Amino acid sequence: MVRNIVVLGGSSHPQLNLAITSHLGLPPPSILLSKFSVGETRVEIKESVRGKDVYIVQSGCGKVNDHLLELLIMISACKTASAKKVTAVLPLFPYSRQNDLPYNKTGAPLTKTSTTSTTAPEPYTFESRPQTPYPGQPQSAGPFDGGVESLRKKLSKSRLNNDSSSPTSPISATYKARLPNGGLKRTNTADFATRADAGNREPREVNGSEGGAATNSVNSPRAPSFQPQPGYKTWVAQAGTLIADLLTCAGADHIITMDLHDPQYQGFFDIPVDNLYARPLLKRYIQLDIPDYKDAVIVSPDAGGAKRATAIADGLGMDFALIHKERRPTRITDRQNATMMLVGDVANRTAILVDDLADTSNTITRAAKLLKKEGATKVYALLTHGVLSGDAIERINASALDKVVVTNSVPQQENQQLCPKLEVLDVGTIFAEAIRRVHHGESISVLFQNN
Repeated sequence: MVRNIVVLGGSSHPQLNLAITSHLGLPPPSILLSKFSVGETRVEIKESVRGKDVYIVQSGCGKVNDHLLELLIMISACKTASAKKVTAVLPLFPYSRQNDLPYNKTGAPLTKTSTTSTTAPEPYTFESRPQTPYPGQPQSAGPFDGGVESLRKKLSKSRLNNDSSSPTSPISATYKARLPNGGLKRTNTADFATRADAGNREPREVNGSEGGAATNSVNSPRAPSFQPQPGYKTWVAQAGTLIADLLTCAGADHIITMDLHDPQYQGFFDIPVDNLYARPLLKRYIQLDIPDYKDAVIVSPDAGGAKRATAIADGLGMDFALIHKERRPTRITDRQNATMMLVGDVANRTAILVDDLADTSNTITRAAKLLKKEGATKVYALLTHGVLSGDAIERINASALDKVVVTNSVPQQENQQLCPKLEVLDVGTIFAEAIRRVHHGESISVLFQNN
């Protein structure tokens, strides 16, 4: 039994909370989680946490926003109750797929834009930034045509017009002195006489500031209005930085999570972040439950997970294949339907798809269909986080997948009843050992090893 430690669990995954506390030999936490009739979250901790290390387990699944707010309130409550240290244990990190990368290394990424233009759209191009100038390159078109001299003349004329329109400038005063009727134009005088006969009202100017500013503003050159070009991506909300700031400001001192969708997420925090891996668990399943695994092929369903799949393939001495999604629309506004191509050989062999997260399961079901078409005898899917939202279960049941293996970082009780192909691996022991080692100040690198 670990002393001087309290493990609290949120309402997102009660089964995982009980598994972690039982592995650590701790009693179930005494905490009240409910909602008021208005919908606000109520948190009441019924045991003392003063001077203790508190670990709060909350997974980012189900009603993500409610669970995230509940976690923030629990962290703040523990800090207010004089807890020594508060660690947030997030098996599935919420908003982990919304990173802060509005631009890539070549400029603005190529995405769809919702702009409407009356002119014909420009041809689609993969150039998202200006190319390097070279000798003999034609000069690019600017907001003013005619070269530098034409631009200088127009700027001088615009400056002169602005000076003449100013009421304190000597040019404006001289111009007023030369006008009859006290400096008013004939149109203004006529309007004034008409108004005076009608109701003896005071004169007012009709043509704006001294009758000349409006004309000068029309004739003065203006910079062209901004219009997004093909390949431009409008700015998106920085959800990654926001979630990190919320957890830090609530009082979290440490974060423990598993298989972040983007490892760069750790850089958004000013506090320590331990990103555990489900890789040893998946390796053990391949070795013990897949017959003749040495002849099987590890397949990554997309290029983003290639590094994760190759790490497992290299660790087990297996072959590796990649499914490439190719998108080649004629214009940026066209619908981008991906064409999947297999890079590798899976004929008459078992294919093992490895990915970190499955939400709608569209990617893995399409990948399984392609692998069966290429001659694979069996197709397994090994996933860390099986969110399986929407019609994902129906899609898996009707797909070419023979078995889908997920961890219980997300509750899977209902999914197991609806999908006979689903098998669940327990990660409660991994998080319990990580909590024990962090509490005693030991290294957690042993959790990354296969044995």
